[in-house]
Amino acid sequence: MSFSDFDVIRSTRKENFFNQINQLIDWESIEQVIAHHYAPTSDATGRPAYPGLLLFKMLLVGIWNGGLSDEAVEDMANSNLHVMRFLGLNLEDAVPDHSVLSRFRTRLTTAHAWDGLLEQINHHSNTQCYCSHGLSR
Repeated sequence: MSFSDFDVIRSTRKENFFNQINQLIDWESIEQVIAHHYAPTSDATGRPAYPGLLLFKMLLVGIWNGGLSDEAVEDMANSNLHVMRFLGLNLEDAVPDHSVLSRFRTRLTTAHAWDGLLEQINHHSNTQCYCSHGLSR
């Protein structure tokens, strides 16, 4: 862990929305579904491709913040420490740009996977919220 990583962790609240949702969702199952539709190893210039889960989480950030544009999501991922942690990014990491997000969403939509992934997110969060509320009563 670098000093900047430590500083980001120290500077963010543990009970923010993104930390809570990260604990509720079974990201492995989501990642497996994404891998069926998106598994490139490099981009057109030969650089390693961004992980599908990172791109999907970025799209969720846009949805959960009132339907942000892809450009606004890119900006948020570059400037919001809570979002960076949710995405698993360090301060030094490159953030996918808006065109990458748009192509990724199109790929999932064309493969008829987008709605199913969103349903999985809703199922995980609703199930976990119900269980945690049920235990506290």
